[in-house]
Amino acid sequence: MIGRENSFYIDGQWQDFPDVDRLPVVDPASELVSGHVAGGSARHVDLAVAAARKAFPAYSQTTVSERIALLGRMHALVKERAELFVEALVKEMGVAISFARASQVPFAAEHIRVQMEALEKYRFLTVDGTRATAKEPIGVCALITPWNWPLYQITAKVAPAIAAGCTIVLKPSELSPYSALLFAELMHDAGTPPGVFNLVNGTGESVGAALSSHPEVDMISITGSTRAGVLVAQAAAPTVKRVVQELGGKSPNILLDDANFEEAVSKGVLAGMRNVGQSCSAPTRMLVPEARLAEVEQLAGNAARALVVGDPRDPQTNMGPIANRAQFERVQTMIQAGIDDGAKLVSGGLGRPNGLNHGYYTQPTIFSEVTSDMRIAREEIFGPVLCIMPYRDEEEAVAIANDTEYGLGAHIQSSDRDRARKVAARIRAGQVHINYPAWDGAAAFGGYKRSGNGREYGVYGLEEYLETKSILGF
Repeated sequence: MIGRENSFYIDGQWQDFPDVDRLPVVDPASELVSGHVAGGSARHVDLAVAAARKAFPAYSQTTVSERIALLGRMHALVKERAELFVEALVKEMGVAISFARASQVPFAAEHIRVQMEALEKYRFLTVDGTRATAKEPIGVCALITPWNWPLYQITAKVAPAIAAGCTIVLKPSELSPYSALLFAELMHDAGTPPGVFNLVNGTGESVGAALSSHPEVDMISITGSTRAGVLVAQAAAPTVKRVVQELGGKSPNILLDDANFEEAVSKGVLAGMRNVGQSCSAPTRMLVPEARLAEVEQLAGNAARALVVGDPRDPQTNMGPIANRAQFERVQTMIQAGIDDGAKLVSGGLGRPNGLNHGYYTQPTIFSEVTSDMRIAREEIFGPVLCIMPYRDEEEAVAIANDTEYGLGAHIQSSDRDRARKVAARIRAGQVHINYPAWDGAAAFGGYKRSGNGREYGVYGLEEYLETKSILGF
């Protein structure tokens, strides 16, 4: 993003800071620096928060129709500029261009549309006799978004905050900042009032920490690792601000013995490796009846080997590189851990795929005979690595599924929907998918246990940005 290397979007305009740090942005397909982004500090956070605080009284009093109109302009501009966002996503995180076009950008637009729909129906005031209950915007919201779904996670937070009547300071990941800069331009062109939306780039240690502890920030919403979520919550505690966290996952995919295995296994591999496995809710533990293990290994291996890994700009590519060097090295470490712990390597393994000598490319890797005590079964890998875990009966399948510190998502495959529903009721996770349903931007998303607190998407996301006020004698 030429011209934005020293700038932040604050109080309705791009403000230049010649002395600001410049952080390199690396193209993961080439491993070369593609540009730089401004690296903010507490000083820049103070300016952005002050702008948001100044804008809040007026914006919080806007009408529902005014906020729907703003969301409508945002939605139209995302769709109009879709290819610009696609190009930014490919450049900043190496996502396959076909996946960016089919999922990353359309789902981001859908978050905005769903908030328009939720806002249209939402009752901000309910009256029961002389008791009234009002839902009011919480205030200034700090939004911290990750590198793996950059635009999608921005709209998942910004859209409900705008719908609720809140003002915003956004800190996107410094590893994939281009789409966020484009989004700030979009917010300006959509006619967002000055101070309602602000953007400060930078690291978690500088900008993230300053936002988390800031006394004038009323709420912080973070999507990231469990470690990052803990640090944010600790920093936020002294000011008793609301903290919403969407964190790590190690989601199970239970194939019950009556499932269509040919379909369930191949779709399960694709679901686990979607976005190069860089999704917190990816079903990376495939639980299968032990009597069907050999069959599942064959089907899974075939599905993984059919994936086309390569140049993310090639429309034929299914899987581009891992998004950054640190994550690439983490995935390689975890593949080695699987080998060292004695898991059976079905496909893939260490190193880059054949013919790819540079870039953060990783082989789609499948392990079998994985047990719950292995690192690859317990730790979030965040790469294209799938663990096949055998079980004796349904009771053990549920026990294995729940034997994790995470609880973000789960999948269940069965030809008997009633049976699947009963199993779903026993899974300790915030979202359960039965037989690979379509993505739903209105379905509540968030986790149990160490996968976080609070919910995103649809009306559930909207309500996170609202306070509840009782009025007696109304």
